Amino acid sequence: MTLLIAIDGPAASGKGTLARRLATHYGLPHLDTGLTYRAVAKAMIDAGSDLDDEAAAIATARNVDFSRLDRSALSAHAIGEAASRIAVYPEVRRTLVAKQREFAAQPDGAVLDGRDIGTVVCPDATVKLYVAASPEVRARRRLDEILHNGGQADPAAILADVKRRDERDTGRADSPLRPAADAHLLDTSDMDIEAAFRAALAIVETARNA
Repeated sequence: MTLLIAIDGPAASGKGTLARRLATHYGLPHLDTGLTYRAVAKAMIDAGSDLDDEAAAIATARNVDFSRLDRSALSAHAIGEAASRIAVYPEVRRTLVAKQREFAAQPDGAVLDGRDIGTVVCPDATVKLYVAASPEVRARRRLDEILHNGGQADPAAILADVKRRDERDTGRADSPLRPAADAHLLDTSDMDIEAAFRAALAIVETARNA
């Protein structure tokens, strides 16, 4: 049986960690679709391209190689901000969505996480999760991650950034962030990662056995 798991949610909700854990548990390939946008943004920055140049963004998206996505190299905050900017271009989204669907069409299935997986990329997924948490909790998680890595950050600025990203993601005209109609909502605000994983696993198992 093919098992295709679609996981959506806002930044720092825990969707990426859950996606990786579920992929490992089921022995499935995993794609963080957010990294595909970050890869386009980084390639444009490295090339000195203007992020407001839609044609350059489209050309870069057509050439991005999903097999060479380096999470550590793409995790910088500036790259995330740049990715959020180029993600509003409809043709960039269409180009990357086509590549994401190719990844999803593997014989045994796959786990994909992002912001439009259940609604656009994989509307026929076996199970869809929408992982959420309050902006305050997500800002605190991001701050903890920055401090853990030896960085410094202003908590108020991080919270403002989280809210700004949410507004941009939910307000864009093309493929806005929203739960699919048949998605299972999982609020991780009061959960640690183990509790969230157990809850997600239970949802997937129920869907598999339905």
